Amino acid sequence: MGDYSKALEFYEKSLEIRKKALPSNHPNLATSYNNIAAVYCNMGDYSKALEFYEKSHQIYGKALPSNHPLLATSYNNIGEVYNNMGDSSKALEFYEKSHKIFEKALPSNHPSLATSYSNIGGVYNNMGDYSKALELYEKSHKILEKALPSNHPDLATSYGTIGQVYNDMGDYPKALEFYEKSHKILEKTLPSNHPNLATSNSNIGRVYNNMGDYLKALEFYEKSHQIYEKALPSNHPDLATSYGNIGGVYSDMGDYSKALEFYEKSHKIYEKALPSNHPSLATSYSNIGGVYSGMGDYSKALEFYEKSHKIWEKALPSNHPDLATSYSNVGQVYNNMGHYSKALEFYEKSLQIKEKALPSNHPDLATSYGNIGQVYYNMGDYSKALEFYEKDLEITKKALSSNHPNLATSYNNIAAVYYNMGDYSKALEFYEKSHQILEKALPSNHPSLATSYNNIGQVYNNMGDYPKALEFYEKSYLIYENALPSNRPHLATSYSNIGQVYNNMGDYLKALEFCEKSLEIRKKGLPSNHPSLATSYSNIGQVYNNMGDYSEALEFREESHQIYEKALPSNDPSLATSYDNICQVNDNMDDYPKALEFSEKLLKMKEKSVSVDHRDLATSYSNIGDVYDKIC
Repeated sequence: MGDYSKALEFYEKSLEIRKKALPSNHPNLATSYNNIAAVYCNMGDYSKALEFYEKSHQIYGKALPSNHPLLATSYNNIGEVYNNMGDSSKALEFYEKSHKIFEKALPSNHPSLATSYSNIGGVYNNMGDYSKALELYEKSHKILEKALPSNHPDLATSYGTIGQVYNDMGDYPKALEFYEKSHKILEKTLPSNHPNLATSNSNIGRVYNNMGDYLKALEFYEKSHQIYEKALPSNHPDLATSYGNIGGVYSDMGDYSKALEFYEKSHKIYEKALPSNHPSLATSYSNIGGVYSGMGDYSKALEFYEKSHKIWEKALPSNHPDLATSYSNVGQVYNNMGHYSKALEFYEKSLQIKEKALPSNHPDLATSYGNIGQVYYNMGDYSKALEFYEKDLEITKKALSSNHPNLATSYNNIAAVYYNMGDYSKALEFYEKSHQILEKALPSNHPSLATSYNNIGQVYNNMGDYPKALEFYEKSYLIYENALPSNRPHLATSYSNIGQVYNNMGDYLKALEFCEKSLEIRKKGLPSNHPSLATSYSNIGQVYNNMGDYSEALEFREESHQIYEKALPSNDPSLATSYDNICQVNDNMDDYPKALEFSEKLLKMKEKSVSVDHRDLATSYSNIGDVYDKIC
């Protein structure tokens, strides 16, 4: 089960005796150092692992000829540590040293050469160079096909690594094909409760999750989990990983309470089984933080992301990509909270690490540019947002295939900027580019396709083409209805959008029906102070306002405003909209003093957050002038 402290205790006793009994360059001493290093590696203490692997290597270097396979293994071990530390160039250097020895010392069809190609392929995969990774994995696979019987477990592993590259490339049908080839071999050669079968089920589950087929993903993750429960002790880290995988699916489905339940089960095991600074614990804290972020509980999200970050800072070198991810997570929470300067600070820290650690065309760099673009977008600085989104697109186009879902995301982001700038034809152009990719890359019932239909519908809604808007919103709804349980937040959004179109068309009873369905789902699925609940109350208030039922409109808009005041920072744009909405209802009710009160609150907000010549200020001054005019 990996009792690392016990293993370390006995390996150190062995080392102590050997140091006394053997000369300092004896190969058995190297073996002892190697064993201790392996334990530290499993514990996630990579600096210690490196220290002992290097001690082992120094002995092998003196005691063995330069082309000895043990020296190759030693280089390989050091390469593995650098790979875990995120130092791809160092990992590549040592893996290639290892490979050169294997090439000289072993016949061309030896399985160790295949392993060597696979290790180098793994580094290229981490670097985002998927074509190179695929080339090396296929070289490895050809050797194994010649050297091993067709049902050998190592062949299954090889099919699995090729599947992983296709998964990372976003080619999910290909990934599934190779993972299933792997699985068939394992089913024939291993007992039904073998942990490797569990891993195989998990890989297939991951692809289905990426394809948006959450029920299939759950089916395979649960198969995996059942094997782990039978085969492993109850506190084994692999069981924790399994709980985490299931939690991830529930999180993607928007079922945050279920996600939290499984992530916490996972976390309890990690706390018992691993040292307090192990990277897997950091990942666990991060997963829980992600759920709280999805629930709109940003202070809790921040708490868990910061716990995660403290571990990463201690366990990893300062330029490790996982540290960059950690900074990015914290930045995302600040972005959601409306603390944009803080969000930028953390996103830029993340970018700085990635710029040093990754090649200039790595997809993760594109993600970083996209994140920074998102903050500028939220700040209303659309030219800056466009600048960063276009950097993101430039890298993504070079690094990934033309039908990769990430490319669709890049086009989508640019479309959103044009949409907010009021350039609807440009927005439509980019939303449609995004949609074309998603149609090719994803199954027809994938939730991302629903989001895409929704975005196109939104543009048509703002262009005043309500029948078209309704057509796309309903396409979106049909996917969500089939792909998700009936109480999921995405369905609530879908109802809300359809309600908005009916409102714009003047069919207020229909609008009310859909807005109330949306509210009902959100009340069941979200905490009482979630901003999405406030949006629902506000939408219903808007319909009542349009129907001329101002007292009902005021009630719902005040309900909305109370949530926004508790949940959002004082400078959040949604609060400004809320003040404006309440002012509008009071104005319609001829309660001009109240209208003036909220107009002035809105003005104070805008004066703090925008420049003196900003058009929003002009609108506010004009609105206040209108109210004074009516009072007179």
